[in-house]
Amino acid sequence: MKDKIIYAISDSLGETAESVARATASQYDKEPIEIIRVPYIVSEQQIDEVLEDAKVGGHVICHTIVSISLRNYLHTKAKEYGVQAVDIMGPVLNAVGTIADTEPRMTAGMVHKLDQEYFKKVEAIEFAVKYDDGKNPSGFAKADIVILGVSRTSKTPLSMYLAYKKIKAANLPLVPEVPLPEELFKIPPKKIVGLIIDPYKLNNIRSERLRAIGLEDEANYASVERINQELEYAKAIMRRLHCQVLDVSNKSIEETSSFVMQLIDRNRAMDNKQ
Repeated sequence: MKDKIIYAISDSLGETAESVARATASQYDKEPIEIIRVPYIVSEQQIDEVLEDAKVGGHVICHTIVSISLRNYLHTKAKEYGVQAVDIMGPVLNAVGTIADTEPRMTAGMVHKLDQEYFKKVEAIEFAVKYDDGKNPSGFAKADIVILGVSRTSKTPLSMYLAYKKIKAANLPLVPEVPLPEELFKIPPKKIVGLIIDPYKLNNIRSERLRAIGLEDEANYASVERINQELEYAKAIMRRLHCQVLDVSNKSIEETSSFVMQLIDRNRAMDNKQ
């Protein structure tokens, strides 16, 4: 029996074209159909080579070529060669174009770029969870930023917000009675941000937190005296570390994260110059 081949070609990886080809071939399970993926089509010469092979063997081509010029060339030449070439993406692009308000990018590999961005976000979220609240100081060296502050200065929400921006953030609560991890002093000061807050605002936040969990808001945790003690300790540590300090008293998470992202961008720009 003569071998039957579907050439799945693309100007990107060609995974979509190959998946469609395999799904189609599976419907003809009584005879073997080979799938040959030909990725990264960037020239008319490459198209000619595939068409010549397809013509000689009487095979079929399916494609997800985004480039309009290459797509038109393929279909024009396929007719000349007498080869069937099925455009997988073109008809869908045209249909969506009738309802979309913008023009398509017509850029190859967009799905994979989006996938990469998605996985970066997932990785950053997993990082934030793993290195939250000082649970594992070994993550400080791998973090894009390390966030310090006393309890209830929004370290964890900030870390998670940054994670959704694909930034790996670790955070550490500063408590006078708890020794600082050695790892904190082994990372560059530019990778550290210290959060401070107005003591009376923090008093309100902590009191609300205690009430929410059914405890008396007169507890030492929420007292202004204790809060001032913690804040003075935190400021001393931040001075010792020579890190950036940000007052979050009247800032939203979005505003704080914007500051942190600008700091990270500056750090990356400086690193690239070195």
